[in-house]
Amino acid sequence: MEQKREEVGYVTSLSRPVKGCAGDTGEWRVFRPVKDQDKCNDCLLCWVYCPEATITKDTLEIDYQYCKGCGICAVECPTGAMTMVKEEKTVKEEKQ
Repeated sequence: MEQKREEVGYVTSLSRPVKGCAGDTGEWRVFRPVKDQDKCNDCLLCWVYCPEATITKDTLEIDYQYCKGCGICAVECPTGAMTMVKEEKTVKEEKQ
């Protein structure tokens, strides 16, 4: 096996998330991630682990039109800057 790796090189699978792979999920999401800028240390782990690529690398903004609310960003955040908020509460706050 080792000899084969040397001949071919290391072969790994590479998956690249594409924005909107699950479609426009903004309507059926139950929880949404909310970033607390004061706690954020710009480590980019939320961006790395987001399966839908809805977090921008430059500004760490979340595109809620495609975010499915899986919560992976909140789980991976080492500082607790990302929290999951029930969608109904967030929508009501935005309307006020």
